[in-house]
Amino acid sequence: MLMSASDRPATLFYQANGFRVLTPGKHVVCAATGEAIALETLRYWSVERQEAYVSPETATRHLLGQN
Repeated sequence: MLMSASDRPATLFYQANGFRVLTPGKHVVCAATGEAIALETLRYWSVERQEAYVSPETATRHLLGQN
């Protein structure tokens, strides 16, 4: 079965004040939990690590190595 672009995760370039879409998609995957995050609701990421996170608590635990 072929997947449409909306079924695949997007590839983003994370910047300090936003992100740039490199490969189209409707979501990204949280680096800590593996959950899909819709691009419309994406608010937390690491510019240094180029990773997305589902919540600020998840990001903090992940960055502190407490997963």
